[in-house]
Amino acid sequence: MTADNEMDIKEAFQRAQKGHNNKAKLVASLKNRYNKLEDKTLFHEEFVHYLKFAMIVYKRVPCVENVIDFVARFVTSFQSAPKPEEDQQEEEEEEEDDEDHHPFLNFIFNFLLESCCAFPSLSTDQQLLGSMAENAQIDDDLFDRIHQAMLIRVTDKFPNVRIQAALAMTRLQQPRDPDCPTIKAYMLIIDNDSNAEVRRAVLSCIAMSPSTLPKVLKRTRDIKENVRKLAFQVLADKVHIKALTIAQRVSLLQEGLHDTSEAVREVVCTRLLPAWLFRLDGDVIELLHRLDVENCAQTALDTLKAIFNSMNPEDLLKSKLQFNDRKLIPEDSLSCENVLYWRALCEFIKSKGDEGEEMLEQVLPDAATYAHYLSEYLKSVPVLSEEERADFNQLELVMTKEFISQQLIHLIGCLDTNEEGSRKQVLAVLQEMLSLPHTSFCLVSLLTEKLLTLIPDDQRRIQCVAEIISDVREPIIEAIHVVDENLSRRQQVQLAEVKVHIMEAKQTLEDCITAQEFSRAAELKDSISELENRRNEILQEIAKSSQPAEKETRSEKNDPETLLRCLTMCAELLKQMNIKSRIGPTISALMSSLILPSIANAHPAVRNMAVVCLGTCALHSMELAKTHMVLLIQIAQLDEVRIRISALRAIIDLLLMFGFQLLSDTSALQTAPASASQSPDRQEDDAPSEEKVESQEDSAQSTLVMLSEFLDSEIADFRTEAAEGIAKLLYTGRIASTKMFSRLVLLWYNPVTEDDTRLRHCLGVFFQLYARESRAHQEVIEESFLPTVRTLLNAPVTSPLAEVDINNVVELLVELTRPSTQIKPSTNTEEVCVHDYLAARICGEMLKDPTAPEVRLYAKTLCNLELSADEAVKKDLQTLLQELLQVVKDRVCLRVLEKMVLQLVDSKKQAELLSASALQPLDVNADEAPENPTKSAKRGKRANPGQKKAGAAKGGRKPSRRAESSEESDGENVPESVPSVRPSRRAKAAALEKTKLDLNPLINQEVS
Repeated sequence: MTADNEMDIKEAFQRAQKGHNNKAKLVASLKNRYNKLEDKTLFHEEFVHYLKFAMIVYKRVPCVENVIDFVARFVTSFQSAPKPEEDQQEEEEEEEDDEDHHPFLNFIFNFLLESCCAFPSLSTDQQLLGSMAENAQIDDDLFDRIHQAMLIRVTDKFPNVRIQAALAMTRLQQPRDPDCPTIKAYMLIIDNDSNAEVRRAVLSCIAMSPSTLPKVLKRTRDIKENVRKLAFQVLADKVHIKALTIAQRVSLLQEGLHDTSEAVREVVCTRLLPAWLFRLDGDVIELLHRLDVENCAQTALDTLKAIFNSMNPEDLLKSKLQFNDRKLIPEDSLSCENVLYWRALCEFIKSKGDEGEEMLEQVLPDAATYAHYLSEYLKSVPVLSEEERADFNQLELVMTKEFISQQLIHLIGCLDTNEEGSRKQVLAVLQEMLSLPHTSFCLVSLLTEKLLTLIPDDQRRIQCVAEIISDVREPIIEAIHVVDENLSRRQQVQLAEVKVHIMEAKQTLEDCITAQEFSRAAELKDSISELENRRNEILQEIAKSSQPAEKETRSEKNDPETLLRCLTMCAELLKQMNIKSRIGPTISALMSSLILPSIANAHPAVRNMAVVCLGTCALHSMELAKTHMVLLIQIAQLDEVRIRISALRAIIDLLLMFGFQLLSDTSALQTAPASASQSPDRQEDDAPSEEKVESQEDSAQSTLVMLSEFLDSEIADFRTEAAEGIAKLLYTGRIASTKMFSRLVLLWYNPVTEDDTRLRHCLGVFFQLYARESRAHQEVIEESFLPTVRTLLNAPVTSPLAEVDINNVVELLVELTRPSTQIKPSTNTEEVCVHDYLAARICGEMLKDPTAPEVRLYAKTLCNLELSADEAVKKDLQTLLQELLQVVKDRVCLRVLEKMVLQLVDSKKQAELLSASALQPLDVNADEAPENPTKSAKRGKRANPGQKKAGAAKGGRKPSRRAESSEESDGENVPESVPSVRPSRRAKAAALEKTKLDLNPLINQEVS
């Protein structure tokens, strides 16, 4: 090979660094030179020689990326063009000679596999494999070597190496092979890799199959926003909607449309939903059918709203609903999907305000027409007997009609009811349907809600609902007397006899008068009068029997179904009432005649609704709450689980509304459980001397004991409700209990509650809001620090708390007490910092037993505190630290304490010491790891909710998180300079220098 040829290779590499050069021309020119050579060995060696200059750069810079791209294009250009199907046999015959046809390709792959430069070689491998044709083939031995190398590199300790290895393995997947090692490695990484970028890389290149689909679906709930976003993109691009089950589709939409990240929600709306609609030919009704709207109506509504937001107003009116001339869907054409679409469309147009009035008139009739339409359909819903309910087909039909009825009732909110006549017609229909006994129970609450919405005044609401309850519970019964035919016949016979006797007596009277027998005539005259009176009586009896009277009577119904209907309407009324409205005579009558008697009903559903009504009604009157508080406490302890939860909710609501003043009457709480010695707060405050205040405290303590015992309940829902109630009491300031807060922290970390998603989410949000609300809340957290840590340290081996990572708990409590995290920092400069108090408590705890194993934990905690600049506080802490230096023997703790002393002594050097300590955050852990490797390994394996901590304060030092941040970062794997306080300007300068980086000086230096 001549010198000219050497310059040609060098020149190609030099030009390839520039992005504006045409790499295709460079590849063609160099390939022509290569084809003219007889001896290819020198060319191979020289090519690799110049390639090495790019492989010693461990950073992503444009010139190196351009060189690797050029190399990939040049190497893959030696592949033969794809052959047609008729040449497959000839290709198989020549398969043995393929290695000879691509010597340069094999040579480059061998060089890269033997290279010790992991990141550059993997990047080049990835480019080479990605640039090869879809039907490209390589030697089996080379395939196995590449495969094994990638499987090793994919577990490298550096995230960027793992990323490149994962990308390079894309072409090595075999989705049809259930034992494919590449896919198994991908599934292992996507579940367990701690770096989000590695998970994203695997997610972008993993092949879809029945085994990998659940893993991709799981990434839609990843902790990192970018991973969740990419997971939805992958599902939209690679997965057909028919490949997902109904539950998976609903879960994706429910989680994606309510994601905390705006970017994720946007991907669902702009990528996932359009992709599904495209595969269903744009049929929205068919999409709803794929979601099973009867069991996920709210998710379907959110989905439709997202679809409508992306449509033009003209397209909205081009709906696929088949309306008749009255702008109504015929009853025989109603289905769950089209009625839900109708409701969602009307609500979406209604939400546009004045702009949507004209559009709404085109898809919805006037109120009077719709009221008649609704009444007819609701009356058509059949009522099944017990025997008919056993038939699943009939039951399913009724459930479908009930769902359609619910959606039609919801549409009342979109009607124009400003006109008095239309509103009266709608109210009349609603009242009629609530009064009818055959109206389905599942519609009662919704009908009552819509009825109360149309009535603005509370007094009119109360009067209207009371009348309906009266009609339902005491219906008017028409009593009709049936005519007795035998009695009527006897009466006719008696009447005839009397008439005959009268006629005979009159004839005899005439004869006597003619014969001038006046005494006899007088007697006959009296007899005739008596007969006529008898005749009149018989006529009256006949008249009564021939015209039966219709009587209206009222009979009280106490069956469970009727009581449940009435209580449901009453509960909805109490919810809609203004909280400031007092209890009037009508509500008092309902309390005495309906609610309180139903508390003792044998039917559980009736008792539960009665408890709900009692608790809601008590919110309007403190006296009523005091009267029935003991009853609610008894129910919360003794009844069924569902009823106990309702009673507990009522108790929490009353305490939030009125405070613990409700418990001032000691006699009202004689049934409260437990003794005051078990209270979590008995020793927090000194008991006042007054007997009345003491009785109040005893009652409050008893109630807190009861709530504390509920936290230990084996029933998950009851335990969650109690925890949520205590969190509300703490947040609103009704109680300020360090032990209660400690119980909530321990409950959050307890492995027993690992599957209780609602509890974990509720407490996770509460901790953040509670700590940031005020300094007083942070003081409660600071006082609960040591009791919480002691509880975990002293937990027996058999306790679930023994599995909790104490480091995570300590980090959480430190983060929650940072002064810089408060929403409204205190303006009082004389107040001592909460972390100063915490530092003093920790030092005092360390002085109690300097040889205890937890001393090292306390020492690391001191490093994470934000100490104030007050000189008096510094002096006190310095004194404590000096005492600790004299008694503590552990070398790691001594080094930490000495560093703290130096910071407190010289405030001018504090910033330098802070940066110096930030450079070596792992020194403590490095010395600690060899002494207890089992514990550290256990901590690494266990997933803990401690990851859900508050963000780091801007002014605070967090050396314990440096390792995590470096692992999660997208930086390179080589050591870099320490970031400055304001890295933005230097970052821009570094980016500018990257663009100026050139490999030519290195190449020229080597040549010279």
